[in-house]
Amino acid sequence: MSNLWILTEERPKKDVIRSLIELTAEKVEKPLFIDLLRIVPEVNDGKFTFRYKVLGCNSNWIDSIYVKTVSGKTSFVDFLVFYQDEEPKKSCRPLFVVEETKTSDSESRNTGVFQRATKFVFIETVYQGIEKYMLYAGQQDDEIKATDTNQFGTNCFLALDVKFVGKQINSHFSRFETVEELIAFKSKMRRPPKGNVPIDVIQVSEDLITVSGRLVKSGGLAHDPNIGALSLIAATLRKLGYDKRIKFVQHGLTQRMINGRNKFIRICNLYNLEIDGITIPVSPSLDSYWYYENSSEKLVTIFLHLMIEEFSNSYSIYENHAGCERGYFFTPDGTELAVKKYTNRDLYKAGDKTAIYALPDLVLLNDDQNEIFNIEGEKASNLSKGIIQLNGFTAFENDYIKKHYPNYRVIRTIVLYGEHSEMNEFCEVSLVLTECGRILLTVSSPDLFKSSVSNLKAYWN
Repeated sequence: MSNLWILTEERPKKDVIRSLIELTAEKVEKPLFIDLLRIVPEVNDGKFTFRYKVLGCNSNWIDSIYVKTVSGKTSFVDFLVFYQDEEPKKSCRPLFVVEETKTSDSESRNTGVFQRATKFVFIETVYQGIEKYMLYAGQQDDEIKATDTNQFGTNCFLALDVKFVGKQINSHFSRFETVEELIAFKSKMRRPPKGNVPIDVIQVSEDLITVSGRLVKSGGLAHDPNIGALSLIAATLRKLGYDKRIKFVQHGLTQRMINGRNKFIRICNLYNLEIDGITIPVSPSLDSYWYYENSSEKLVTIFLHLMIEEFSNSYSIYENHAGCERGYFFTPDGTELAVKKYTNRDLYKAGDKTAIYALPDLVLLNDDQNEIFNIEGEKASNLSKGIIQLNGFTAFENDYIKKHYPNYRVIRTIVLYGEHSEMNEFCEVSLVLTECGRILLTVSSPDLFKSSVSNLKAYWN
Protein backbone atom coordinates (compact mmCIF):
# COMPACT_ATOMS: atom_id res chain seq x y z
CA MET A 1 0.00 0.00 0.00
CA SER A 2 1.13 3.56 -0.79
CA ASN A 3 -0.27 7.01 -0.14
CA LEU A 4 -2.10 9.18 -2.63
CA TRP A 5 -0.82 12.76 -2.64
CA ILE A 6 -2.73 15.59 -4.31
CA LEU A 7 -0.85 18.87 -4.66
CA THR A 8 -2.84 21.95 -5.64
CA GLU A 9 -3.01 25.73 -5.56
CA GLU A 10 -6.78 25.51 -5.20
CA ARG A 11 -9.13 24.93 -2.29
CA PRO A 12 -9.81 21.18 -2.54
CA LYS A 13 -13.44 20.44 -3.39
CA LYS A 14 -15.03 17.11 -2.61
CA ASP A 15 -16.40 16.42 -6.06
CA VAL A 16 -13.04 17.20 -7.66
CA ILE A 17 -11.05 15.14 -5.14
CA ARG A 18 -13.45 12.24 -5.72
CA SER A 19 -12.80 12.49 -9.47
CA LEU A 20 -9.03 12.47 -8.90
CA ILE A 21 -9.26 9.38 -6.69
CA GLU A 22 -11.40 7.61 -9.29
CA LEU A 23 -8.95 8.57 -12.07
CA THR A 24 -6.12 7.11 -10.03
CA ALA A 25 -8.04 3.85 -9.57
CA GLU A 26 -8.61 3.67 -13.35
CA LYS A 27 -4.96 4.34 -14.10
CA VAL A 28 -3.58 1.69 -11.71
CA GLU A 29 -6.51 -0.64 -12.53
CA LYS A 30 -7.40 -1.35 -8.92
CA PRO A 31 -10.78 -1.24 -7.14
CA LEU A 32 -11.89 1.10 -4.38
CA PHE A 33 -15.05 2.15 -2.58
CA ILE A 34 -15.87 5.77 -1.77
CA ASP A 35 -18.43 6.44 0.94
CA LEU A 36 -19.10 9.89 2.40
CA LEU A 37 -15.99 11.85 1.45
CA ARG A 38 -14.50 14.29 3.96
CA ILE A 39 -11.50 16.63 3.64
CA VAL A 40 -10.21 17.29 7.15
CA PRO A 41 -7.36 19.56 8.29
CA GLU A 42 -4.81 17.30 9.96
CA VAL A 43 -3.81 18.28 13.50
CA ASN A 44 -0.92 16.84 15.48
CA ASP A 45 -0.22 17.90 19.08
CA GLY A 46 -2.75 20.71 18.67
CA LYS A 47 -1.06 22.15 15.57
CA PHE A 48 -2.15 22.12 11.94
CA THR A 49 0.28 20.02 9.86
CA PHE A 50 -0.49 22.00 6.67
CA ARG A 51 -1.99 19.01 4.98
CA TYR A 52 -5.54 17.74 4.65
CA LYS A 53 -6.51 14.13 5.08
CA VAL A 54 -9.20 12.74 2.79
CA LEU A 55 -11.52 10.32 4.58
CA GLY A 56 -14.21 8.00 3.26
CA CYS A 57 -12.20 6.04 0.69
CA ASN A 58 -11.69 2.33 1.31
CA SER A 59 -9.25 0.21 -0.67
CA ASN A 60 -6.54 -2.38 -0.17
CA TRP A 61 -3.98 -0.37 -2.15
CA ILE A 62 -4.24 3.17 -0.71
CA ASP A 63 -2.97 3.75 2.81
CA SER A 64 -3.86 7.44 3.22
CA ILE A 65 -4.91 10.29 0.93
CA TYR A 66 -3.41 13.72 1.55
CA VAL A 67 -3.92 17.15 -0.01
CA LYS A 68 -1.24 19.82 0.30
CA THR A 69 -1.24 23.45 -0.83
CA VAL A 70 1.47 24.39 -3.29
CA SER A 71 2.22 27.26 -5.63
CA GLY A 72 3.48 26.99 -9.17
CA LYS A 73 6.42 28.88 -10.61
CA THR A 74 4.79 29.42 -14.01
CA SER A 75 1.82 28.12 -16.01
CA PHE A 76 0.94 25.63 -13.27
CA VAL A 77 -1.83 23.06 -13.72
CA ASP A 78 -4.48 22.80 -11.00
CA PHE A 79 -3.52 19.36 -9.66
CA LEU A 80 -0.50 17.08 -9.50
CA VAL A 81 -1.36 13.54 -8.38
CA PHE A 82 1.29 11.23 -6.91
CA TYR A 83 0.99 7.62 -5.76
CA GLN A 84 3.93 6.93 -3.45
CA ASP A 85 4.81 6.37 0.19
CA GLU A 86 6.63 9.60 1.02
CA GLU A 87 5.52 13.20 0.65
CA PRO A 88 6.45 14.29 -2.90
CA LYS A 89 9.63 16.22 -3.54
CA LYS A 90 10.11 18.62 -6.42
CA SER A 91 12.14 15.97 -8.23
CA CYS A 92 9.30 13.41 -8.14
CA ARG A 93 7.24 12.70 -11.25
CA PRO A 94 3.43 12.76 -10.86
CA LEU A 95 1.20 9.90 -11.88
CA PHE A 96 -0.85 12.41 -13.90
CA VAL A 97 -1.80 16.11 -13.98
CA VAL A 98 -5.24 17.73 -14.07
CA GLU A 99 -6.65 21.10 -15.04
CA GLU A 100 -10.12 21.81 -13.68
CA THR A 101 -12.62 24.28 -15.10
CA LYS A 102 -16.23 25.27 -14.69
CA THR A 103 -16.15 27.44 -17.78
CA SER A 104 -18.48 26.41 -20.58
CA ASP A 105 -19.02 27.74 -24.09
CA SER A 106 -21.84 29.97 -22.86
CA GLU A 107 -19.50 31.79 -20.45
CA SER A 108 -16.44 32.35 -22.63
CA ARG A 109 -15.42 31.19 -26.10
CA ASN A 110 -11.73 31.55 -25.26
CA THR A 111 -11.22 30.97 -21.54
CA GLY A 112 -12.54 27.43 -21.44
CA VAL A 113 -10.16 26.20 -24.12
CA PHE A 114 -7.30 28.50 -25.07
CA GLN A 115 -6.32 30.12 -21.75
CA ARG A 116 -5.82 26.66 -20.28
CA ALA A 117 -4.05 25.35 -23.35
CA THR A 118 -0.72 26.92 -22.35
CA LYS A 119 -0.61 24.79 -19.20
CA PHE A 120 -0.93 21.52 -21.08
CA VAL A 121 1.66 22.54 -23.66
CA PHE A 122 4.06 23.96 -21.06
CA ILE A 123 3.86 20.88 -18.83
CA GLU A 124 5.83 19.00 -21.50
CA THR A 125 8.84 21.20 -20.68
CA VAL A 126 8.73 19.76 -17.14
CA TYR A 127 7.25 16.23 -17.35
CA GLN A 128 7.59 15.02 -20.93
CA GLY A 129 4.89 12.53 -21.91
CA ILE A 130 2.90 12.98 -18.68
CA GLU A 131 -0.74 11.88 -18.73
CA LYS A 132 -3.02 14.92 -18.86
CA TYR A 133 -6.69 15.41 -17.93
CA MET A 134 -9.12 18.30 -18.39
CA LEU A 135 -11.76 18.02 -15.67
CA TYR A 136 -15.02 19.86 -16.22
CA ALA A 137 -16.87 20.52 -12.96
CA GLY A 138 -20.60 21.23 -13.03
CA GLN A 139 -23.13 20.95 -15.80
CA GLN A 140 -21.74 21.57 -19.28
CA ASP A 141 -23.81 22.60 -22.28
CA ASP A 142 -21.01 22.23 -24.84
CA GLU A 143 -22.22 18.86 -26.08
CA ILE A 144 -25.55 20.45 -27.04
CA LYS A 145 -24.13 23.27 -29.16
CA ALA A 146 -20.39 23.80 -29.33
CA THR A 147 -18.84 26.88 -30.95
CA ASP A 148 -16.22 26.52 -33.64
CA THR A 149 -13.62 27.80 -31.16
CA ASN A 150 -14.56 25.11 -28.65
CA GLN A 151 -14.51 22.40 -31.31
CA PHE A 152 -11.17 23.50 -32.72
CA GLY A 153 -9.49 23.71 -29.31
CA THR A 154 -10.94 20.43 -28.12
CA ASN A 155 -9.88 18.66 -31.32
CA CYS A 156 -6.33 19.93 -30.73
CA PHE A 157 -6.41 18.71 -27.12
CA LEU A 158 -7.57 15.29 -28.30
CA ALA A 159 -4.71 15.16 -30.80
CA LEU A 160 -2.34 15.89 -27.90
CA ASP A 161 -3.86 12.96 -25.98
CA VAL A 162 -5.48 15.16 -23.32
CA LYS A 163 -8.31 13.17 -21.74
CA PHE A 164 -11.61 14.81 -20.81
CA VAL A 165 -13.65 14.13 -17.69
CA GLY A 166 -17.12 15.64 -17.24
CA LYS A 167 -17.42 16.73 -20.86
CA GLN A 168 -19.04 14.46 -23.38
CA ILE A 169 -16.92 13.90 -26.47
CA ASN A 170 -19.48 13.15 -29.15
CA SER A 171 -20.01 13.95 -32.83
CA HIS A 172 -19.17 17.64 -32.27
CA PHE A 173 -15.56 16.72 -31.53
CA SER A 174 -13.00 14.64 -33.38
CA ARG A 175 -9.23 14.65 -32.87
CA PHE A 176 -7.22 16.11 -35.71
CA GLU A 177 -5.40 13.35 -37.56
CA THR A 178 -3.47 15.37 -40.14
CA VAL A 179 -1.92 18.81 -40.53
CA GLU A 180 -4.18 19.44 -43.53
CA GLU A 181 -7.27 18.69 -41.47
CA LEU A 182 -6.28 21.20 -38.78
CA ILE A 183 -5.53 23.94 -41.31
CA ALA A 184 -8.80 23.33 -43.21
CA PHE A 185 -10.89 23.49 -40.02
CA LYS A 186 -9.23 26.73 -38.90
CA SER A 187 -9.70 28.38 -42.28
CA LYS A 188 -13.48 27.87 -42.11
CA MET A 189 -13.92 29.45 -38.67
CA ARG A 190 -15.59 32.81 -38.20
CA ARG A 191 -13.34 35.82 -38.70
CA PRO A 192 -12.71 38.27 -35.84
CA PRO A 193 -14.01 41.86 -35.92
CA LYS A 194 -12.36 44.13 -38.48
CA GLY A 195 -9.10 45.53 -37.11
CA ASN A 196 -8.26 42.49 -34.99
CA VAL A 197 -5.43 40.21 -36.03
CA PRO A 198 -6.98 36.84 -36.96
CA ILE A 199 -5.46 33.55 -35.87
CA ASP A 200 -4.67 32.05 -39.25
CA VAL A 201 -2.72 28.87 -39.92
CA ILE A 202 -1.21 28.99 -43.42
CA GLN A 203 0.94 26.43 -45.23
CA VAL A 204 3.26 28.88 -47.01
CA SER A 205 5.42 26.12 -48.48
CA GLU A 206 6.32 22.53 -47.83
CA ASP A 207 8.92 23.74 -45.35
CA LEU A 208 7.01 26.56 -43.62
CA ILE A 209 3.73 27.06 -41.77
CA THR A 210 2.87 30.50 -40.37
CA VAL A 211 0.51 31.10 -37.48
CA SER A 212 -0.73 34.66 -36.99
CA GLY A 213 -2.00 36.17 -33.77
CA ARG A 214 -1.37 39.19 -31.59
CA LEU A 215 0.75 38.37 -28.53
CA VAL A 216 1.18 41.86 -27.06
CA LYS A 217 -0.85 43.11 -24.11
CA SER A 218 0.00 46.02 -21.81
CA GLY A 219 3.30 46.51 -23.60
CA GLY A 220 4.60 42.97 -23.22
CA LEU A 221 4.32 39.32 -24.16
CA ALA A 222 1.20 38.75 -22.08
CA HIS A 223 -1.85 38.06 -24.27
CA ASP A 224 -2.86 34.85 -22.45
CA PRO A 225 -5.73 33.65 -24.68
CA ASN A 226 -3.60 34.02 -27.81
CA ILE A 227 -0.49 32.62 -26.10
CA GLY A 228 -2.63 29.58 -25.33
CA ALA A 229 -4.10 29.37 -28.82
CA LEU A 230 -0.80 29.71 -30.66
CA SER A 231 0.99 27.33 -28.27
CA LEU A 232 -1.78 24.76 -28.73
CA ILE A 233 -1.74 25.02 -32.52
CA ALA A 234 2.05 24.69 -32.73
CA ALA A 235 2.21 21.75 -30.32
CA THR A 236 -0.57 20.00 -32.25
CA LEU A 237 1.22 20.52 -35.57
CA ARG A 238 4.33 18.93 -34.06
CA LYS A 239 2.29 16.05 -32.63
CA LEU A 240 0.79 15.46 -36.09
CA GLY A 241 4.28 14.99 -37.47
CA TYR A 242 5.12 18.38 -38.96
CA ASP A 243 8.86 18.78 -38.33
CA LYS A 244 9.58 21.77 -40.58
CA ARG A 245 9.54 25.49 -39.72
CA ILE A 246 6.65 27.00 -37.75
CA LYS A 247 6.73 30.78 -37.54
CA PHE A 248 4.48 33.15 -35.57
CA VAL A 249 3.62 36.29 -37.54
CA GLN A 250 1.63 39.53 -37.01
CA HIS A 251 2.36 39.19 -33.29
CA GLY A 252 3.23 42.81 -32.44
CA LEU A 253 6.27 41.89 -30.35
CA THR A 254 9.60 43.70 -30.27
CA GLN A 255 12.93 42.24 -29.18
CA ARG A 256 12.92 44.16 -25.88
CA MET A 257 9.72 42.34 -24.84
CA ILE A 258 11.43 38.93 -25.05
CA ASN A 259 12.69 37.19 -21.93
CA GLY A 260 14.01 33.65 -21.90
CA ARG A 261 12.12 32.89 -18.68
CA ASN A 262 8.74 33.67 -20.25
CA LYS A 263 6.48 30.61 -20.55
CA PHE A 264 5.85 31.22 -24.26
CA ILE A 265 9.57 31.51 -25.00
CA ARG A 266 10.17 28.24 -23.13
CA ILE A 267 7.52 26.62 -25.34
CA CYS A 268 9.22 28.04 -28.44
CA ASN A 269 12.48 26.46 -27.28
CA LEU A 270 10.88 23.07 -26.62
CA TYR A 271 9.04 22.84 -29.96
CA ASN A 272 11.64 24.67 -32.10
CA LEU A 273 9.31 27.53 -33.03
CA GLU A 274 10.13 30.89 -34.63
CA ILE A 275 8.80 34.39 -34.01
CA ASP A 276 8.99 36.61 -37.09
CA GLY A 277 11.66 39.30 -36.66
CA ILE A 278 12.65 38.11 -33.17
CA THR A 279 15.76 36.33 -31.97
CA ILE A 280 14.59 33.74 -29.46
CA PRO A 281 16.97 33.34 -26.52
CA VAL A 282 17.76 29.95 -25.02
CA SER A 283 15.64 29.59 -21.88
CA PRO A 284 17.50 28.87 -18.64
CA SER A 285 16.69 25.62 -16.86
CA LEU A 286 13.61 25.81 -14.66
CA ASP A 287 14.82 25.19 -11.10
CA SER A 288 11.42 23.86 -10.05
CA TYR A 289 7.84 23.74 -11.34
CA TRP A 290 6.22 24.04 -7.91
CA TYR A 291 6.94 24.56 -4.21
CA TYR A 292 5.05 23.96 -0.98
CA GLU A 293 3.26 27.18 -0.11
CA ASN A 294 4.51 28.70 3.14
CA SER A 295 3.69 32.39 3.01
CA SER A 296 0.32 33.10 1.37
CA GLU A 297 -2.76 34.18 3.31
CA LYS A 298 -4.72 31.50 1.47
CA LEU A 299 -3.19 29.01 3.89
CA VAL A 300 -5.41 30.40 6.64
CA THR A 301 -8.54 31.06 4.54
CA ILE A 302 -8.56 27.56 3.01
CA PHE A 303 -7.91 26.06 6.45
CA LEU A 304 -10.82 28.04 7.94
CA HIS A 305 -13.08 27.16 5.02
CA LEU A 306 -12.56 23.41 5.34
CA MET A 307 -12.59 23.42 9.15
CA ILE A 308 -15.92 25.25 9.30
CA GLU A 309 -17.57 23.01 6.72
CA GLU A 310 -16.35 19.80 8.38
CA PHE A 311 -16.77 20.72 12.06
CA SER A 312 -19.88 22.91 12.17
CA ASN A 313 -23.24 23.30 10.47
CA SER A 314 -22.05 26.42 8.65
CA TYR A 315 -20.77 26.66 5.09
CA SER A 316 -19.32 28.96 2.46
CA ILE A 317 -21.49 30.97 0.10
CA TYR A 318 -18.55 32.66 -1.67
CA GLU A 319 -14.81 32.05 -1.95
CA ASN A 320 -12.01 33.96 -3.56
CA HIS A 321 -8.91 32.52 -1.88
CA ALA A 322 -5.77 34.38 -2.95
CA GLY A 323 -4.36 32.95 -6.16
CA CYS A 324 -7.22 30.47 -6.56
CA GLU A 325 -10.08 30.28 -8.99
CA ARG A 326 -12.78 32.78 -8.07
CA GLY A 327 -15.91 31.00 -6.90
CA TYR A 328 -19.57 31.77 -7.46
CA PHE A 329 -21.86 33.50 -4.99
CA PHE A 330 -24.55 31.08 -3.78
CA THR A 331 -28.07 32.38 -3.18
CA PRO A 332 -30.41 30.75 -0.61
CA ASP A 333 -31.93 28.46 -3.28
CA GLY A 334 -28.49 27.29 -4.41
CA THR A 335 -28.26 29.42 -7.56
CA GLU A 336 -24.66 30.16 -8.57
CA LEU A 337 -24.03 33.81 -9.44
CA ALA A 338 -20.86 34.91 -11.20
CA VAL A 339 -19.72 37.99 -9.28
CA LYS A 340 -19.20 40.98 -11.54
CA LYS A 341 -15.83 42.68 -11.69
CA TYR A 342 -17.10 46.26 -11.82
CA THR A 343 -19.73 48.17 -9.88
CA ASN A 344 -19.91 50.41 -12.96
CA ARG A 345 -17.90 49.27 -15.95
CA ASP A 346 -18.25 52.52 -17.90
CA LEU A 347 -16.99 54.60 -14.98
CA TYR A 348 -14.07 52.23 -14.43
CA LYS A 349 -13.06 52.34 -18.09
CA ALA A 350 -13.33 56.14 -17.94
CA GLY A 351 -10.72 56.19 -15.20
CA ASP A 352 -12.66 55.82 -11.94
CA LYS A 353 -10.72 52.95 -10.35
CA THR A 354 -13.09 52.89 -7.36
CA ALA A 355 -15.89 51.54 -9.60
CA ILE A 356 -14.71 47.98 -9.02
CA TYR A 357 -15.81 45.41 -6.45
CA ALA A 358 -13.48 44.88 -3.51
CA LEU A 359 -13.95 41.17 -2.93
CA PRO A 360 -13.57 39.18 0.29
CA ASP A 361 -11.57 35.96 0.41
CA LEU A 362 -14.35 33.97 2.03
CA VAL A 363 -17.99 34.42 3.04
CA LEU A 364 -19.42 32.00 5.62
CA LEU A 365 -23.09 31.58 6.46
CA ASN A 366 -24.09 30.59 10.00
CA ASP A 367 -27.78 29.71 9.92
CA ASP A 368 -27.85 28.88 13.64
CA GLN A 369 -27.18 32.51 14.57
CA ASN A 370 -28.52 34.22 11.44
CA GLU A 371 -25.12 35.73 10.73
CA ILE A 372 -22.77 35.95 7.79
CA PHE A 373 -19.02 36.40 8.11
CA ASN A 374 -17.40 38.51 5.41
CA ILE A 375 -13.73 37.50 5.69
CA GLU A 376 -10.48 39.04 4.54
CA GLY A 377 -7.38 36.84 4.76
CA GLU A 378 -4.02 38.52 5.22
CA LYS A 379 -0.46 37.88 6.21
CA ALA A 380 0.18 39.08 9.75
CA SER A 381 2.77 41.52 8.47
CA ASN A 382 0.06 43.15 6.35
CA LEU A 383 -2.57 43.55 9.05
CA SER A 384 -2.99 47.28 8.47
CA LYS A 385 -3.54 46.62 4.75
CA GLY A 386 -6.17 44.03 5.63
CA ILE A 387 -8.08 46.50 7.77
CA ILE A 388 -8.17 48.98 4.89
CA GLN A 389 -9.43 46.29 2.51
CA LEU A 390 -12.05 45.22 5.03
CA ASN A 391 -13.52 48.70 4.90
CA GLY A 392 -14.07 48.43 1.16
CA PHE A 393 -16.63 45.61 1.14
CA THR A 394 -19.74 47.81 1.22
CA ALA A 395 -20.64 47.49 -2.48
CA PHE A 396 -20.22 43.70 -2.44
CA GLU A 397 -22.31 43.39 0.71
CA ASN A 398 -25.10 45.60 -0.63
CA ASP A 399 -25.29 44.03 -4.09
CA TYR A 400 -24.83 40.39 -3.11
CA ILE A 401 -25.00 39.53 0.59
CA LYS A 402 -27.73 41.91 1.78
CA LYS A 403 -29.68 41.59 -1.45
CA HIS A 404 -29.99 37.81 -1.14
CA TYR A 405 -29.75 37.42 2.65
CA PRO A 406 -31.58 40.52 3.96
CA ASN A 407 -32.36 39.06 7.39
CA TYR A 408 -28.79 38.15 8.31
CA ARG A 409 -26.33 40.19 10.35
CA VAL A 410 -23.13 40.74 8.37
CA ILE A 411 -19.86 40.65 10.32
CA ARG A 412 -16.62 41.74 8.70
CA THR A 413 -13.50 40.10 10.08
CA ILE A 414 -9.85 39.38 9.35
CA VAL A 415 -8.01 36.06 9.66
CA LEU A 416 -4.22 36.09 9.63
CA TYR A 417 -1.42 33.83 8.54
CA GLY A 418 1.66 34.39 10.68
CA GLU A 419 1.80 35.84 14.17
CA HIS A 420 1.14 39.41 15.25
CA SER A 421 2.14 40.49 18.75
CA GLU A 422 -0.76 42.96 18.97
CA MET A 423 -3.45 40.82 17.36
CA ASN A 424 -5.76 41.01 20.39
CA GLU A 425 -5.69 44.80 20.22
CA PHE A 426 -7.46 44.76 16.86
CA CYS A 427 -11.13 43.84 17.13
CA GLU A 428 -11.13 43.02 13.40
CA VAL A 429 -8.92 39.93 13.89
CA SER A 430 -10.78 36.73 14.72
CA LEU A 431 -8.33 33.86 14.01
CA VAL A 432 -4.61 33.41 13.45
CA LEU A 433 -2.74 30.47 11.91
CA THR A 434 1.00 30.70 12.61
CA GLU A 435 3.86 29.44 10.47
CA CYS A 436 4.33 26.46 12.80
CA GLY A 437 0.64 25.53 12.63
CA ARG A 438 -0.61 26.99 15.93
CA ILE A 439 -4.32 27.86 15.74
CA LEU A 440 -4.87 31.02 17.78
CA LEU A 441 -8.21 32.48 18.77
CA THR A 442 -8.58 36.12 19.81
CA VAL A 443 -10.83 38.11 22.10
CA SER A 444 -12.90 38.86 18.99
CA SER A 445 -13.28 35.25 17.84
CA PRO A 446 -16.96 34.40 17.23
CA ASP A 447 -18.50 31.34 18.86
CA LEU A 448 -18.58 29.61 15.46
CA PHE A 449 -14.79 29.77 15.16
CA LYS A 450 -14.23 28.75 18.78
CA SER A 451 -16.48 25.70 18.60
CA SER A 452 -15.06 24.60 15.24
CA VAL A 453 -11.46 24.79 16.49
CA SER A 454 -12.48 22.86 19.62
CA ASN A 455 -14.21 20.18 17.53
CA LEU A 456 -11.25 19.90 15.15
CA LYS A 457 -8.74 19.40 17.95
CA ALA A 458 -11.02 16.95 19.76
CA TYR A 459 -11.32 14.89 16.56
CA TRP A 460 -7.54 14.35 16.44
CA ASN A 461 -7.05 13.71 20.17
